[in-house]
Amino acid sequence: MSQKLTSRAADYSKWYNELVYRADLAEHSDVRGCMIIKPYGYAIWEKMREVLDAKFKETGHSNAYFPLLIPKSYLSKEASHVEGFAKECAVVTHYRLKNAEDGSGVIVDPTAKLEEELIIRPTSETIIWNSYKNWIQSYRDLPLLINQWANVVRWEMRTRLFLRTAEFLWQEGHTAHATKKEAIEEAEQMLHVYADFAENYMAMPVLLGRKSESERFAGAEDTLCIEALMQDGKALQAGTSHFLGQNFAKAFDVKFADKEGKLDYVWATSWGVSTRLMGALIMTHSDDEGLVLPPALAPIHVVGIPIYRNDEELALISEKFTELGKILKAKGISFKYDNDDNRRPGWKFAEYESKGVPIRLAMGPRDLENGQVELARRDLKTKEIVNWEGIENNIELLLEAIQTNLFQKAKDFRTANMKKVDTYEEFKAQIDAGGFFLAHWDGTIETEEKIKQETQATIRCLLLDAEEEVGKCMVTGAPSQQRAVFAKAY
Repeated sequence: MSQKLTSRAADYSKWYNELVYRADLAEHSDVRGCMIIKPYGYAIWEKMREVLDAKFKETGHSNAYFPLLIPKSYLSKEASHVEGFAKECAVVTHYRLKNAEDGSGVIVDPTAKLEEELIIRPTSETIIWNSYKNWIQSYRDLPLLINQWANVVRWEMRTRLFLRTAEFLWQEGHTAHATKKEAIEEAEQMLHVYADFAENYMAMPVLLGRKSESERFAGAEDTLCIEALMQDGKALQAGTSHFLGQNFAKAFDVKFADKEGKLDYVWATSWGVSTRLMGALIMTHSDDEGLVLPPALAPIHVVGIPIYRNDEELALISEKFTELGKILKAKGISFKYDNDDNRRPGWKFAEYESKGVPIRLAMGPRDLENGQVELARRDLKTKEIVNWEGIENNIELLLEAIQTNLFQKAKDFRTANMKKVDTYEEFKAQIDAGGFFLAHWDGTIETEEKIKQETQATIRCLLLDAEEEVGKCMVTGAPSQQRAVFAKAY
């Protein structure tokens, strides 16, 4: 804990990697591209999952689980879907190992080759829609609103903990509807669920938008997204919701009989967020001292640290902190009392600062005598002496203030780094500085690809709430009805 993190200004990527290790969130595994999520990191993910799962159930969805392994032939049924994921798929070809005859260890048994290879799921549309054809017969079976919490594998060669790993955790919603209108409303509803979670729990402001045709999910007719801006000026796609039309229903022959008995294909959506949100949380709020967590997702809200010279002082301070812990627990506030005598108070201060615990309390014999306690606030890096009497109410209000402050700080940063540009020269001159850039685009894939090749910037989205604005494409000068949001991205 004595060694400082690399500063964000010196090397943002190195700072991020060091912080993930220092805060004890995750580490690389011996399997290339895969990570180990450590208990403290998983505790944050669990809080995310609990909140989102409750929101899914409030909107009528149920959880289910589908196989990890998908027959290769399933992926061939929807052409654009397989094309989109083919290069990322991990393939199982054999079903057995055996001992090598020379005693060198185990080898793949060549006689145990599968008749059909199995794909480790990169996403579950194909196997889920293969099941839905047996579950859906009439309009009475609709809407079918299913969510799955699972792991997926997308083969990645250049990885970064949480942001891009070969295996990651996520949820994927898959719904079936009787009408196109219902499916579109579902996709929009779930996008707003994600936006609400990002802003009110992660304290991370997001843009709600629609992906360009080339950036859509493979097999979707429309992809909606939430986009966030990280402290280094790069964008991060934090969640997506897809209107799949009837593409998967046709590929897997999922039909239903309407009230008149007429057969038609169902309409579909899928939507998901992943452990990438952990990376977003880190990069939105954290500083050069370590992790900064919004109270809504912090595993520990308050930590109490005793400072003492003898067992008698420790017993008196412990009594105070133990009583406080019970009161806070009744209020739904998590409290940790760290009386580990193997660590000095200064070490503990640094430890909980690096882990982003929102509030730290420290009490010594003089504080005890004066009915006071030292309170340190992680988001502002301030500390003050406050009265012990009524401390629980002070903490409750302070946690709300910290949550609000973190969101406002992130929102102010985004506002300061969101710019309109009208010429390609202006765009190219400023894009490396980072931020969201709103610029007119002629709507063609060719122009979009030219911008990407020449600047490494991509269209993050077309804002859902943007007003129509007649203009000219910054590259070609062709007519444009709306500005697109461009940025360099993770």
